[in-house]
Amino acid sequence: MKKRWIGALAALTLTGCAQMQVDLPAVGESSSQRLPGKVIWHDLISAKPAASQAFYEQLFGWEFEAISIPTGMFSHASYHVISHEGRVIGGMVDQDDLKADSNLSQWVVVLASDNIEQSVASIRSAGGTVLGDIVDLNARGKMAVAKDKQGALFALLQTPDGDPADRTSIAAGDFLWNELWTTDVGDASNFYSDLMPYTEAEHPETGKQDYRVLKAHNHPRAGVMNMPVKQLDPTWVSYLRVTDAEALDNILARVEALGGAILLPAQDRLAGGRAALIAGPSGAGIALQTWPVNPEATP
Repeated sequence: MKKRWIGALAALTLTGCAQMQVDLPAVGESSSQRLPGKVIWHDLISAKPAASQAFYEQLFGWEFEAISIPTGMFSHASYHVISHEGRVIGGMVDQDDLKADSNLSQWVVVLASDNIEQSVASIRSAGGTVLGDIVDLNARGKMAVAKDKQGALFALLQTPDGDPADRTSIAAGDFLWNELWTTDVGDASNFYSDLMPYTEAEHPETGKQDYRVLKAHNHPRAGVMNMPVKQLDPTWVSYLRVTDAEALDNILARVEALGGAILLPAQDRLAGGRAALIAGPSGAGIALQTWPVNPEATP
Protein backbone atom coordinates (compact mmCIF):
# COMPACT_ATOMS: atom_id res chain seq x y z
CA MET A 1 0.00 0.00 0.00
CA LYS A 2 1.58 3.27 -1.08
CA LYS A 3 0.66 6.50 0.61
CA ARG A 4 -0.93 9.03 -1.71
CA TRP A 5 -1.19 12.02 0.59
CA ILE A 6 2.20 13.43 1.46
CA GLY A 7 4.16 16.62 1.64
CA ALA A 8 3.52 20.28 1.17
CA LEU A 9 0.63 19.72 -1.24
CA ALA A 10 -1.34 18.11 1.56
CA ALA A 11 -0.84 21.18 3.71
CA LEU A 12 -2.62 23.32 1.15
CA THR A 13 -5.85 21.59 2.10
CA LEU A 14 -6.24 23.23 5.47
CA THR A 15 -4.28 26.42 4.94
CA GLY A 16 -6.05 26.92 1.64
CA CYS A 17 -9.43 26.83 3.34
CA ALA A 18 -8.21 29.18 6.01
CA GLN A 19 -7.08 31.75 3.47
CA MET A 20 -10.69 31.99 2.33
CA GLN A 21 -11.41 33.90 5.57
CA VAL A 22 -13.90 31.29 6.67
CA ASP A 23 -15.87 31.29 9.89
CA LEU A 24 -15.94 27.65 11.00
CA PRO A 25 -17.98 26.50 14.00
CA ALA A 26 -16.29 25.54 17.28
CA VAL A 27 -14.91 22.03 17.67
CA GLY A 28 -17.23 21.30 20.59
CA GLU A 29 -18.48 22.65 23.86
CA SER A 30 -15.70 24.42 25.71
CA SER A 31 -14.62 23.16 29.13
CA SER A 32 -13.05 26.59 29.85
CA GLN A 33 -9.78 24.69 30.30
CA ARG A 34 -6.76 24.42 28.05
CA LEU A 35 -5.75 20.82 27.31
CA PRO A 36 -2.58 21.17 25.21
CA GLY A 37 -1.58 17.96 23.47
CA LYS A 38 -5.09 16.54 23.27
CA VAL A 39 -6.45 15.62 19.83
CA ILE A 40 -9.56 17.80 19.75
CA TRP A 41 -10.66 17.48 16.11
CA HIS A 42 -10.36 15.38 12.98
CA ASP A 43 -10.77 16.72 9.44
CA LEU A 44 -11.35 14.45 6.46
CA ILE A 45 -9.98 15.74 3.18
CA SER A 46 -11.90 13.85 0.48
CA ALA A 47 -11.64 13.71 -3.29
CA LYS A 48 -15.05 12.00 -3.25
CA PRO A 49 -17.09 13.84 -0.61
CA ALA A 50 -20.52 12.49 -1.59
CA ALA A 51 -19.28 8.90 -1.59
CA SER A 52 -17.39 9.48 1.66
CA GLN A 53 -20.50 10.87 3.30
CA ALA A 54 -22.60 7.86 2.28
CA PHE A 55 -19.82 5.50 3.42
CA TYR A 56 -19.62 6.85 6.97
CA GLU A 57 -23.36 7.42 7.28
CA GLN A 58 -24.08 3.78 6.52
CA LEU A 59 -21.21 2.26 8.50
CA PHE A 60 -21.41 4.37 11.67
CA GLY A 61 -24.57 6.49 11.49
CA TRP A 62 -22.66 9.75 11.18
CA GLU A 63 -24.53 12.90 10.14
CA PHE A 64 -23.12 15.57 7.80
CA GLU A 65 -24.16 19.22 7.81
CA ALA A 66 -23.03 21.31 4.84
CA ILE A 67 -21.68 24.81 5.35
CA SER A 68 -21.25 27.09 2.34
CA ILE A 69 -18.13 29.26 2.51
CA PRO A 70 -18.01 32.34 0.25
CA THR A 71 -14.71 32.51 -1.65
CA GLY A 72 -15.50 35.34 -4.04
CA MET A 73 -18.34 37.29 -5.62
CA PHE A 74 -19.56 34.28 -7.61
CA SER A 75 -17.91 31.31 -5.94
CA HIS A 76 -18.04 29.31 -2.75
CA ALA A 77 -16.50 26.27 -1.10
CA SER A 78 -18.19 23.62 1.00
CA TYR A 79 -17.33 22.24 4.41
CA HIS A 80 -19.25 19.55 6.24
CA VAL A 81 -19.51 19.29 10.01
CA ILE A 82 -19.71 15.64 11.08
CA SER A 83 -21.84 14.66 14.08
CA HIS A 84 -22.45 11.37 15.82
CA GLU A 85 -25.29 10.83 18.27
CA GLY A 86 -25.79 14.58 18.58
CA ARG A 87 -22.13 15.49 19.20
CA VAL A 88 -19.81 17.09 16.66
CA ILE A 89 -16.76 14.90 16.05
CA GLY A 90 -15.10 16.18 12.89
CA GLY A 91 -15.32 17.86 9.53
CA MET A 92 -14.96 17.12 5.83
CA VAL A 93 -13.26 19.26 3.20
CA ASP A 94 -14.08 18.85 -0.50
CA GLN A 95 -10.75 18.50 -2.29
CA ASP A 96 -12.22 20.03 -5.47
CA ASP A 97 -12.30 23.39 -3.69
CA LEU A 98 -8.55 23.21 -3.13
CA LYS A 99 -7.50 23.12 -6.80
CA ALA A 100 -5.15 20.20 -6.09
CA ASP A 101 -3.68 18.25 -8.99
CA SER A 102 -3.40 14.95 -7.10
CA ASN A 103 -5.44 12.98 -4.57
CA LEU A 104 -4.74 14.41 -1.11
CA SER A 105 -7.44 12.41 0.68
CA GLN A 106 -6.61 11.75 4.33
CA TRP A 107 -7.71 12.24 7.91
CA VAL A 108 -5.86 15.06 9.68
CA VAL A 109 -5.48 15.13 13.49
CA VAL A 110 -5.74 18.52 15.19
CA LEU A 111 -3.84 18.99 18.46
CA ALA A 112 -4.88 21.53 21.07
CA SER A 113 -2.42 24.35 21.72
CA ASP A 114 -2.57 26.86 24.55
CA ASN A 115 -0.28 29.28 22.71
CA ILE A 116 -0.18 28.71 18.98
CA GLU A 117 2.53 31.27 18.29
CA GLN A 118 4.79 29.51 20.78
CA SER A 119 3.83 26.10 19.35
CA VAL A 120 4.76 27.20 15.84
CA ALA A 121 8.12 28.44 17.09
CA SER A 122 8.68 25.12 18.86
CA ILE A 123 7.95 23.16 15.68
CA ARG A 124 10.56 25.10 13.78
CA SER A 125 13.18 24.87 16.52
CA ALA A 126 12.60 21.11 16.87
CA GLY A 127 13.19 20.46 13.17
CA GLY A 128 9.63 20.39 11.88
CA THR A 129 8.08 22.46 9.11
CA VAL A 130 5.25 24.95 9.43
CA LEU A 131 3.16 25.07 6.24
CA GLY A 132 1.66 28.51 5.77
CA ASP A 133 0.74 31.14 8.31
CA ILE A 134 -1.31 30.92 11.49
CA VAL A 135 -4.89 31.53 10.37
CA ASP A 136 -7.82 32.86 12.37
CA LEU A 137 -10.92 30.70 11.82
CA ASN A 138 -13.02 32.94 14.07
CA ALA A 139 -15.33 30.76 16.21
CA ARG A 140 -13.06 27.74 15.75
CA GLY A 141 -9.89 29.54 16.81
CA LYS A 142 -6.41 29.99 15.40
CA MET A 143 -4.98 27.14 13.33
CA ALA A 144 -1.60 26.18 11.90
CA VAL A 145 -0.63 23.19 9.76
CA ALA A 146 2.75 21.49 10.03
CA LYS A 147 4.88 18.43 9.37
CA ASP A 148 7.04 16.76 11.98
CA LYS A 149 10.68 15.80 11.41
CA GLN A 150 9.73 12.54 9.68
CA GLY A 151 7.16 14.27 7.46
CA ALA A 152 3.86 13.36 9.16
CA LEU A 153 1.16 16.00 8.64
CA PHE A 154 -0.83 17.40 11.57
CA ALA A 155 -2.54 20.61 12.64
CA LEU A 156 -2.63 22.78 15.75
CA LEU A 157 -5.61 24.72 17.06
CA GLN A 158 -5.87 27.31 19.80
CA THR A 159 -9.56 27.51 20.62
CA PRO A 160 -11.01 30.86 21.72
CA ASP A 161 -12.25 29.90 25.18
CA GLY A 162 -10.93 26.44 26.05
CA ASP A 163 -10.91 22.89 24.73
CA PRO A 164 -13.63 20.21 24.84
CA ALA A 165 -13.52 18.25 28.09
CA ASP A 166 -12.37 14.63 28.33
CA ARG A 167 -15.30 12.25 28.14
CA THR A 168 -16.14 9.52 30.62
CA SER A 169 -17.22 7.15 27.84
CA ILE A 170 -16.68 6.75 24.11
CA ALA A 171 -19.57 5.57 21.97
CA ALA A 172 -19.14 2.99 19.24
CA GLY A 173 -18.38 4.92 16.06
CA ASP A 174 -16.60 7.75 17.89
CA PHE A 175 -12.89 8.52 17.74
CA LEU A 176 -11.10 6.38 20.31
CA TRP A 177 -7.36 6.81 19.85
CA ASN A 178 -4.68 8.37 17.67
CA GLU A 179 -1.28 6.94 16.74
CA LEU A 180 1.70 8.29 14.91
CA TRP A 181 3.17 5.63 12.63
CA THR A 182 6.74 6.68 12.10
CA THR A 183 10.22 5.56 11.09
CA ASP A 184 11.93 6.71 14.31
CA VAL A 185 9.89 6.28 17.48
CA GLY A 186 12.42 7.92 19.79
CA ASP A 187 13.04 10.96 17.63
CA ALA A 188 9.35 11.47 16.89
CA SER A 189 8.45 11.15 20.58
CA ASN A 190 11.07 13.74 21.46
CA PHE A 191 9.75 16.09 18.78
CA TYR A 192 6.20 16.06 20.14
CA SER A 193 7.40 16.20 23.76
CA ASP A 194 9.23 19.40 22.88
CA LEU A 195 6.06 20.75 21.33
CA MET A 196 3.50 19.71 23.96
CA PRO A 197 3.61 19.03 27.72
CA TYR A 198 3.94 15.30 27.07
CA THR A 199 5.65 12.72 29.20
CA GLU A 200 6.76 9.55 27.44
CA ALA A 201 6.18 6.00 28.62
CA GLU A 202 6.37 2.51 27.21
CA HIS A 203 3.00 0.96 26.58
CA PRO A 204 1.79 -0.57 29.86
CA GLU A 205 0.74 -3.78 28.11
CA THR A 206 3.38 -4.30 25.44
CA GLY A 207 6.32 -2.96 27.44
CA LYS A 208 8.28 -2.45 24.24
CA GLN A 209 10.56 0.38 23.25
CA ASP A 210 9.02 0.52 19.77
CA TYR A 211 5.74 1.88 21.17
CA ARG A 212 5.52 5.04 23.26
CA VAL A 213 2.50 6.53 24.97
CA LEU A 214 2.41 10.33 25.08
CA LYS A 215 0.64 11.62 28.17
CA ALA A 216 -0.31 15.15 29.15
CA HIS A 217 -1.37 15.89 32.72
CA ASN A 218 -1.60 12.12 33.35
CA HIS A 219 -4.00 11.54 30.45
CA PRO A 220 -2.91 9.29 27.55
CA ARG A 221 -3.15 11.45 24.45
CA ALA A 222 -1.52 9.49 21.63
CA GLY A 223 0.67 6.55 20.72
CA VAL A 224 3.89 6.52 18.71
CA MET A 225 4.87 3.28 17.02
CA ASN A 226 7.25 1.90 14.41
CA MET A 227 5.77 1.93 10.93
CA PRO A 228 3.87 -1.38 10.51
CA VAL A 229 3.23 -1.05 6.76
CA LYS A 230 5.86 -1.14 4.05
CA GLN A 231 5.99 1.75 1.57
CA LEU A 232 3.83 3.96 3.81
CA ASP A 233 5.33 7.29 4.76
CA PRO A 234 5.07 8.54 8.36
CA THR A 235 1.46 9.43 9.11
CA TRP A 236 -1.02 9.96 11.92
CA VAL A 237 -3.66 7.20 12.12
CA SER A 238 -6.96 7.71 13.94
CA TYR A 239 -9.02 4.86 15.43
CA LEU A 240 -12.80 4.52 15.71
CA ARG A 241 -14.23 2.49 18.57
CA VAL A 242 -16.07 -0.75 17.75
CA THR A 243 -17.92 -2.64 20.48
CA ASP A 244 -16.67 -6.16 19.89
CA ALA A 245 -15.15 -8.62 17.41
CA GLU A 246 -18.53 -9.54 15.92
CA ALA A 247 -19.36 -5.89 15.26
CA LEU A 248 -15.92 -5.41 13.69
CA ASP A 249 -16.45 -8.36 11.36
CA ASN A 250 -19.88 -7.02 10.38
CA ILE A 251 -18.42 -3.61 9.53
CA LEU A 252 -15.57 -5.09 7.51
CA ALA A 253 -18.02 -7.23 5.55
CA ARG A 254 -19.73 -4.05 4.31
CA VAL A 255 -16.69 -1.87 3.56
CA GLU A 256 -16.04 -2.90 -0.03
CA ALA A 257 -19.71 -2.85 -1.03
CA LEU A 258 -19.84 0.77 0.14
CA GLY A 259 -16.88 1.73 -2.01
CA GLY A 260 -14.11 1.39 0.57
CA ALA A 261 -11.20 -1.00 0.94
CA ILE A 262 -9.69 -3.15 3.69
CA LEU A 263 -6.03 -2.18 3.94
CA LEU A 264 -5.14 -4.36 6.93
CA PRO A 265 -7.51 -7.18 7.97
CA ALA A 266 -8.66 -7.61 11.56
CA GLN A 267 -5.99 -8.88 13.93
CA ASP A 268 -5.41 -9.12 17.65
CA ARG A 269 -3.35 -6.38 19.29
CA LEU A 270 -0.88 -7.05 22.07
CA ALA A 271 -2.57 -4.39 24.17
CA GLY A 272 -5.94 -6.13 23.79
CA GLY A 273 -8.85 -6.06 21.40
CA ARG A 274 -8.84 -6.44 17.63
CA ALA A 275 -8.05 -3.79 15.04
CA ALA A 276 -8.25 -3.29 11.28
CA LEU A 277 -7.29 -0.53 8.87
CA ILE A 278 -9.76 0.52 6.19
CA ALA A 279 -10.02 3.26 3.58
CA GLY A 280 -13.09 5.17 2.53
CA PRO A 281 -14.05 5.74 -1.14
CA SER A 282 -11.50 8.56 -1.54
CA GLY A 283 -8.62 6.45 -0.18
CA ALA A 284 -8.34 8.11 3.23
CA GLY A 285 -7.30 5.52 5.78
CA ILE A 286 -8.82 5.08 9.23
CA ALA A 287 -8.46 2.31 11.82
CA LEU A 288 -11.12 0.39 13.73
CA GLN A 289 -10.52 -0.94 17.25
CA THR A 290 -12.58 -3.03 19.64
CA TRP A 291 -12.16 -1.62 23.12
CA PRO A 292 -13.84 -1.15 26.52
CA VAL A 293 -15.83 2.00 27.15
CA ASN A 294 -13.32 3.45 29.62
CA PRO A 295 -11.38 6.16 27.73
CA GLU A 296 -8.56 6.07 30.29
CA ALA A 297 -7.47 2.71 28.93
CA THR A 298 -4.78 2.88 26.26
CA PRO A 299 -5.41 0.84 23.08
